[in-house]
Amino acid sequence: MANNSYSGVKNSLVEANHDGEFGCTLKELRSLMELRGAEAIGKLGECYGDAHGLCNRLKTSPSDGLSGQPADIEKRKTVFGQNLIPPKKPKTFLQLVWEALQDVTLIILEVAAIVSLGLSFYRPPDAEREHCGKAAGGVEDETESEAGWIEGAAILLSVICVVLVTAFNDWSKDKQFRGLQNRIEQEQKFTVVRGGQVIQIPVAEIVVGDVAQVKYGDLLPADGVLIQGNDLKIDESSLTGESDHVKKTLEKDPMLLSGTHVMEGSGKMVVTAVGVNSQTGIIFTLLGGNEDDDEDEEEKKKEKEEKKKQRKTKAQDGAAMEMQPLNSDEATDAEEKKKANLPKKEKSVLQGKLTKLAVQIGKAGLLMSAITVIILVVLFVVDTFWVQNLPWVKDCTPIYIQFFVKFFIIGVTVLVVAVPEGLPLAVTISLAYSVKKMMKDNNLVRHLDACETMGNATAICSDKTGTLTMNRMTVVQAYIAEKHHKKVPEPESIPSPALDVLILGIAVNCAYTTNIMPPEKEGGLPRQVGNKTECALLGFSNDLKRDYHAIRNEIPEEKLYKVYTFNSVRKSMSTVLKMADGSFRMFSKGASEILLKKCCKLLTASGEPKLFRPRDRDDMVKKVIEPMASEGLRTICLAYRDFSASDGEPDWDNENDILSGLTCICVVGIEDPVRPEVPDAIRKCQRAGITVRMVTGDNINTARAIASKCGILLPGDDFLCLEGKEFNRRIRNERGEIEQERIDKIWPKLRVLARSSPTDKHTLVKGIIDSTVLEQRQVVAVTGDGTNDGPALKKADVGFAMGIAGTDVAKEASDIILTDDNFSSIVKAVMWGRNVYDSISKFLQFQLTVNVVAVIVAFTGACITQDSPLKAVQMLWVNLIMDTFASLALATEPPTESLLLRKPYGRNKPLISRTMMKNILGHAVYQLTIIFTLLFAGEKLLDIDSGRNAPLHAPPSEHYTIVFNTFVLMQLFNEINARKIHGERNVFEGVFNNLIFCSIVFGTFIIQIVIVQFGGKPFSCVALTIDQWLWCTFLGFGSLLWGQVISSIPTSRLKFLKTAGHGTQKEEIPDDELEELEDEDEIDHAERELRRGQILWFRGLNRIQTQMDVVSAFQSGTSFQGALRRQASNSSQQQHDVTNVSSPTHVAFSTTTPATAANSASATVGYPSCEGIPQLHLPL
Repeated sequence: MANNSYSGVKNSLVEANHDGEFGCTLKELRSLMELRGAEAIGKLGECYGDAHGLCNRLKTSPSDGLSGQPADIEKRKTVFGQNLIPPKKPKTFLQLVWEALQDVTLIILEVAAIVSLGLSFYRPPDAEREHCGKAAGGVEDETESEAGWIEGAAILLSVICVVLVTAFNDWSKDKQFRGLQNRIEQEQKFTVVRGGQVIQIPVAEIVVGDVAQVKYGDLLPADGVLIQGNDLKIDESSLTGESDHVKKTLEKDPMLLSGTHVMEGSGKMVVTAVGVNSQTGIIFTLLGGNEDDDEDEEEKKKEKEEKKKQRKTKAQDGAAMEMQPLNSDEATDAEEKKKANLPKKEKSVLQGKLTKLAVQIGKAGLLMSAITVIILVVLFVVDTFWVQNLPWVKDCTPIYIQFFVKFFIIGVTVLVVAVPEGLPLAVTISLAYSVKKMMKDNNLVRHLDACETMGNATAICSDKTGTLTMNRMTVVQAYIAEKHHKKVPEPESIPSPALDVLILGIAVNCAYTTNIMPPEKEGGLPRQVGNKTECALLGFSNDLKRDYHAIRNEIPEEKLYKVYTFNSVRKSMSTVLKMADGSFRMFSKGASEILLKKCCKLLTASGEPKLFRPRDRDDMVKKVIEPMASEGLRTICLAYRDFSASDGEPDWDNENDILSGLTCICVVGIEDPVRPEVPDAIRKCQRAGITVRMVTGDNINTARAIASKCGILLPGDDFLCLEGKEFNRRIRNERGEIEQERIDKIWPKLRVLARSSPTDKHTLVKGIIDSTVLEQRQVVAVTGDGTNDGPALKKADVGFAMGIAGTDVAKEASDIILTDDNFSSIVKAVMWGRNVYDSISKFLQFQLTVNVVAVIVAFTGACITQDSPLKAVQMLWVNLIMDTFASLALATEPPTESLLLRKPYGRNKPLISRTMMKNILGHAVYQLTIIFTLLFAGEKLLDIDSGRNAPLHAPPSEHYTIVFNTFVLMQLFNEINARKIHGERNVFEGVFNNLIFCSIVFGTFIIQIVIVQFGGKPFSCVALTIDQWLWCTFLGFGSLLWGQVISSIPTSRLKFLKTAGHGTQKEEIPDDELEELEDEDEIDHAERELRRGQILWFRGLNRIQTQMDVVSAFQSGTSFQGALRRQASNSSQQQHDVTNVSSPTHVAFSTTTPATAANSASATVGYPSCEGIPQLHLPL
């Protein structure tokens, strides 16, 4: 491969000179980025000398970056491409219309309407018409019989309406989703150096030749070559499938690839490939993310094959390779495919319940409509050929067929009304509306279903820094030169040797990307950029009237001899400087109780170090650190160590030796005030039945003090505050394995987990989710900002990442991004989540009432009067009101504070509670009574002609118009009733806060007037008088009064009421499938409904096998328990490790010992490539 690409480079060099623009071409850079390790270094040296040579060719400076002039940036974009991967084209409106037309019921209706249309144009000879039976005759008016086509046409028209509305909804949903994606992408910024200034620019603006600063937690936005790096480690699993972190150095492997995560360290790189030319871009293109020239595509495929071969040979060297099927390239490609198709439709728990309910209702509707058609046909045949005793005349055939088509249309309309196709629409509208509104409440929702899951949350595990506190840190106390200053000391009061060492240590041993900037507004606070703890230290140096910038200018980042960057294992950061005399000085900073253990000297007032014994350390902990921590301050120790030149250069890789024998310079107490709105937000959570737990990397005393200030710990409560070590000791057995029973003893009382590692956070979240102590399964939300919070964020039911302080990795793993990093925004998310659930329930209550009434009316009416009182077009209008309009009206109710006064619904709570069932049946009884009274006695009561038993093309009657009008008005008033689902009396409360609701109810009323007064034949309506309208309105208004009667009946008395709309219970899902589903990210409930067949198959076989085991056990005389024991061990074995192979019908089981299972659970994490990630630990 190297030779081929070299010849390629030679040719392209000629092209480059031909171009005269830059010293290297796009193709050259692309082929350079294909290489790794020694090959890459060889190629770099051969073609460009080194990274600095590459910078020269790209006309950029390694220290100052690009000039940043617009003309230069534009030129680079045209030559090397933009940093954008074009998204897939959205579906056009016509495609969406076509999709909406695929609905089965609509197709049946269309066919029926077309047949009806065709037959209506057939004219039988008038003379014979009388022979065709009573029902066919009796139409004297010529114009009326000619209007037979209207019904068919009207049905087609209403079908078109329904299709357009559905398509428009889908289109606007897609548009919203894309808008959301764009917003997420636009918010992603990256740090680059331009014109010597460090600036943040949107990722899309990065061009080839930019010098970018990479640091812990970044998701690399483009490919590049390392110019300078400190302890840089990258997780490349998203590209290579290898879970080990790759160390990047200038000597061994300087290639940085887009789409990979920085797990440790920092550095600078020169960007060499962006957009579709970067490694991620190439994979996206291969997956057909965007159409490219065929030749180019072929070439890429070839390159890809080459790469695969290379990797395959590499893979064969590793002996453990066959153990990891995921590391194969096919798996990686599949993963990428999965990532590429991100905007997939997600099904949440709620949508699962709804799909199930809709299927059940649909089946019932199908049954009713079939019975309706059969009864109508039988009645007609019996009446015509038996009662009237008529022969079948050939000329009458079209008329009879017309009748059958009419019956068929009635049947289909019953079906259309019965099938609640508005349910998915309601969910979509409700979620989309909520997501849009949540943006204003600082919640950026990445996964639609997270919004609804949040309403069921029972526990929140929150970070401390930045979420509960303001993340604006300042040093408020210091212990320096053996003196404890309760406020920031004056520079004069500190001995000058100690002060010099302190300021030098702060300046060089804080990341150079961290800075204190002047305030944006006059008189404001200085801006803190970068790590906030480091900002506090730099601010401390400013308070001591010293300028850290001067030191940094004197010792630029390139001159630092070695940097041990902060990570959660070290819990400290150290920087080594090489002095002029050849000796070395190392500065360290870190958690005080950890770093003090490594100190053996203490800097005194004279500036000389004195011996620092363990008992001095214990004194210091008691007198300095504990008092600081109990006031809620974080304590940081600053220390240094000298290595003399005479001892030679130490072994820098032996960290334990290097980081010992330190001299303590000072201990500072850093304050991070609690956000003023947090205590109130936590009170609301507790009232809403949500337990808030604090999980922090901080000292336990600091954590306890902050938890008390926030209200997480209340006086008189029975609670636990544990440190990570103690937590691990309590949950593990003698063999070091995590046991669920042990976790179950701890988590219900645990409120604060301090000094915790990310693994502890993940273990806690998993432990709470898997727990079966309480009858309800806990729904856990987690907040996180660090790269290593990824596992816990992914494991949680809802992961919240911090928009400001969060790393890209954390955002990638989360469901919702808090754009203001504020805990009180989580409470808003809970309110919205509960509101979605209630909106759906309101809509269900309304729709099911309409369904029950419409189906029964159509069914009984058809059976008794041989004609449906509600005509097909009227049914479709009712369907439109109750599906589309009602879902808009009821799904857009804004949330109220009262939502937080009740406990969360469980995962298995039915959608239709007994109170709702009471309302549905109660209103159905009222409506049916009114309709049937009007239908069978209306002509007497209102003194009008009866509309029953009208012939085929008879003109519309007042009687049936009144029935239709009353029916619609009852629905309108019942829509107001449906606004409350917990049996509240005041159904008008807050009705004017929802303009959409008011305008829809009012608009529907206006359209209803137009339909009745001017609808005529197409709508089978006749204009009504004012009196008749008043009667209809009065009967409609009656449903509001009736609602008050219903809410007076206590639900507890009505024992016969059942709930409906349960989700698929966990117990109903076989273990093997459950395991499989839990491996996936989301459980798609609707899809699973379709997979049930295959599973039942499995179950059947399994049961037969058990029965055979039992029988054979009895026959052989062995104990019956033996067989059962075997069965139990089989099922437990299945639960351990289920791998999904190709399709659900092949499930391969592999046993895992509990020890390995526990270890792998704690050590591996569901990252995008599903690869294991070694244990990581939380930063301070």
